[in-house]
Amino acid sequence: MKSTKDNLSQSHIGQLIRIKDSNFWNLEKKNKSLYLFHRAAKSVPAYKDFLKKNNINHQDIRTWEDFQKIPPIDKNNYLRKYQLEKLCWGGKLDNKSIVFTATSGSTGEPFYFPREQELDYQYSFIAESFLKNNSSKNGPTLVIIGFGMGVWIGGIITYKAFEIASQRTDHKISIITTGINKKEIFSALRDLAPHFKNTVLIGYPPFVKDIIDEALQLKINLKKINLRLVFAAEVFDEDFRDYLVKKAGVRNRFLDTMNIYGSADIGAMASETPLSILIRTIALKKDGIFRDLFQDVSKVPTVAQFNPLFINFESVDKDILLTGNNTVPLVRYSIGDNGGVFNIDNVANIFKKHGVSLKEELRKAKISEESISNFPFVYVYERKDLSTKLYGAIIYPEHIRHAILRHPIINSLTGKFTLTTKYDSKNNQYMEINCELRKGQGPSHRLKEMIKKGVVKELLDKNAEYTNNYKSMPKKVIPHIVLWPNEDLLHFKLGTKQKWVTI
Repeated sequence: MKSTKDNLSQSHIGQLIRIKDSNFWNLEKKNKSLYLFHRAAKSVPAYKDFLKKNNINHQDIRTWEDFQKIPPIDKNNYLRKYQLEKLCWGGKLDNKSIVFTATSGSTGEPFYFPREQELDYQYSFIAESFLKNNSSKNGPTLVIIGFGMGVWIGGIITYKAFEIASQRTDHKISIITTGINKKEIFSALRDLAPHFKNTVLIGYPPFVKDIIDEALQLKINLKKINLRLVFAAEVFDEDFRDYLVKKAGVRNRFLDTMNIYGSADIGAMASETPLSILIRTIALKKDGIFRDLFQDVSKVPTVAQFNPLFINFESVDKDILLTGNNTVPLVRYSIGDNGGVFNIDNVANIFKKHGVSLKEELRKAKISEESISNFPFVYVYERKDLSTKLYGAIIYPEHIRHAILRHPIINSLTGKFTLTTKYDSKNNQYMEINCELRKGQGPSHRLKEMIKKGVVKELLDKNAEYTNNYKSMPKKVIPHIVLWPNEDLLHFKLGTKQKWVTI
């Protein structure tokens, strides 16, 4: 597999990121996508067969408009239809540095993706950018990796990315791979972190929240260690970010937090940047901007920037399609997420339309020009298949999460829950919300009522379908609340990715 490093030096990539404008990246997106398509059409047996069955001659695909006529691939119509070797370059699995990672299996059987070190290298530019965009003075940094270190991609690739970033730059990095072992993380925060100028805590959002809440209960002074936070795998809203920023004493919510849009399929695909966080924050305060950028006003997406030298995104009827290189190259691949794509020029025009100066907002947020790139943006909602229905109304976990994070409910809960639709003995449908209690917290009728009222209020504010049902049959759409002990094995087993919706 020919890598990006073969074509561009590391210093040249860094220079391009700093100086190139939106038009350059838009052109790179189109050229890189077309180039990868033609290579795959000639050199990947499975893709060659896929195109033949869909009556596509790759030589007829010359322009970006042509490219958008190519049938998308997904796990069902492509990855699971062919032998693994046939999906790889040259129909072989014989590269020296292949590592296998697995999907979580949240939407079906796990799929094992081979990958090469190229994806670690690409992720390292995201890591490097985060290390550079530091609100405090640079200095020795402790990186605590709280992702699972098994067959899942998060832990291993994050370790490699920060290691490569440290070797390539003058950032002084020490890494501890605690995995999801809370005891080891608390020890690192208490005993190791005070020896460093900065500490970066990395993990799934609900797990990071657990660590911060429990660290404070253990009297660990997080404000003294200049804590910075990196997340992945889930959408969360700005209230969640603000909660953690306040609790952990994070200095700058724009510079010192980052959510990564990644997958086992092809690594770290995009990431929040100070600019993308600012854009979403402003949009949430101004309905007109939010509607013009994201269209769907009922949900809050993750907003990230992506590097067209490494990966590219399209949106077709809100279905996110990606094109990127790996041991198994993916062309117009439907990853199962919904959202959209825009560029910085779109943002500037929409802000101007609503009387907001992006330049002035950047100044207020203390985001320097050195922290900004003109990469295009991808915005992503929670997976299309991660929702439940109640009398026809689609219920999304983010609305429940938003209600539970409210004071004083959150003082008794961890913030984790599972959402499901059930039927009673008379076959009446109802929605059940299973909530995890904090350590030492017992269940109570009062807490159940508080959660119930908070969830109903949030759904009435945000969900038109639910509101319509509530007006005609209020008793039938009131949720059933079940409280579970901390880390209960049925719904909240430590070490597994939280399933917000169960079937």
